[in-house]
Amino acid sequence: MLRLLMDEDVHGDIINGLRLRQPTIDLMRAQDVGLRQTPDPIILEWAAREGRVVVSVDKKTLAADAWDRVARGLPMPGVAILRILLTIGHAIEQLELIALAGVPDDFRNQVVCLPI
Repeated sequence: MLRLLMDEDVHGDIINGLRLRQPTIDLMRAQDVGLRQTPDPIILEWAAREGRVVVSVDKKTLAADAWDRVARGLPMPGVAILRILLTIGHAIEQLELIALAGVPDDFRNQVVCLPI
């Protein structure tokens, strides 16, 4: 099972819905661990230390910072980008799928856009 860090831009209904459907999923919100309004490189560093895949809707800057970490040889457990076109229900289904079926090696040094 993947450990997730939800960026503060992920809609609360997605997080709440995922927790309701799968209460055993290990997920944290950035704002709950002191990362509110924190630059992406720091969020990625924290996620790397904690072994958590970052979930976000920020395809532009977060993905670029993630690839920068990979290029510099820094640990990067992965990023999952929720595409804007996803409904809340579809986003929950996609996150449920990757969290339960995915393993850390599936996402290490990768930026994956959901839906897969």
